[in-house]
Amino acid sequence: MMIFDLLLQTVTITFDTMITVFIMLFLTGLLLELGAFQRISHLARPLVCISHLPPVSASTFVISLGSALAANTMIARLQTEGQLTYRQAMLSAMMNSVPVYFRELFTYQLAFVIPVLGLFVGGLYALISIATGAIKLMLVLVLGRAYLPALNKDDARGLPSPLSPLSHGAIHHPGNTGISAERLKDAASKSLRGQRRIFLRIAGLYFIMTFLVLYLSGQGILASLNVLPLAEFFRVPPETIIPLTVYVASPKAGITLLGPLIQTGGISEVKALIVLMLGSMFMLPFYSLRSLMPNYTSVFGMKLGLSLVLISTSISVLVRMSVLLMLLVTTN
Repeated sequence: MMIFDLLLQTVTITFDTMITVFIMLFLTGLLLELGAFQRISHLARPLVCISHLPPVSASTFVISLGSALAANTMIARLQTEGQLTYRQAMLSAMMNSVPVYFRELFTYQLAFVIPVLGLFVGGLYALISIATGAIKLMLVLVLGRAYLPALNKDDARGLPSPLSPLSHGAIHHPGNTGISAERLKDAASKSLRGQRRIFLRIAGLYFIMTFLVLYLSGQGILASLNVLPLAEFFRVPPETIIPLTVYVASPKAGITLLGPLIQTGGISEVKALIVLMLGSMFMLPFYSLRSLMPNYTSVFGMKLGLSLVLISTSISVLVRMSVLLMLLVTTN
């Protein structure tokens, strides 16, 4: 692929993605200036109190239930403005990655994986995914209590504090719950000014990382790697090589091929789980390279972004490696 074609494809991908990013940045900035997030932060207050995270982290966690991108851009802005420390931003972003595991239980596991793989294999596959999210959440709680100072009484109640969005730009009068046109205009103006710098940084880094991934893919560097050595090392049945290879490129396609093998008795349920765990271990790093790295580094910068990608990928791989080792022990 010519460099010009790569640049054109990168610009197209970046432009399409950045439209969504800009809208999310503006809306979250607007709501932040209006103090709207303070009113819903109580929903995640227990998690924040246990982990010693600031009240705004409760707000971003609630937002991540709908959009992790919107939640993370809000964290990135607050860190840029000095309202969140590096550790607070990292743990908040890790916590924001948890809801997707529980959301996929209904949109992916129950709707696709379990019907195709069966109740036993599909159910365990879904349980492993949920366990990964739970482990990430527990890690946030443990690290937060270990490395962050305890909240003071005002913060614990969710009252305005130096780390609260209400103390920065947004002015909230308890007796005035309405939003005037003047206040809305002022909040929109502040949102645009506050998000401009972070948006330009996101767009620039996203363009660079997307170009790098497309270039590596175009050179065949990623596709040149295969799972045959790993398959031979773990002694998976020969008939599972194709589903295993396909799974690395597309989990849905691999699961679709593996389903009939289980139903017809061509592979045992335990061997099917071994294939799924092995395929996941091989697929996750490439998924992180293609998807997580451009997103996290563009939002948080190289240092924090790469740290988040490394931590998230390591946890996911270690969980599946642990399950794989247990399966291998039981079958030998």
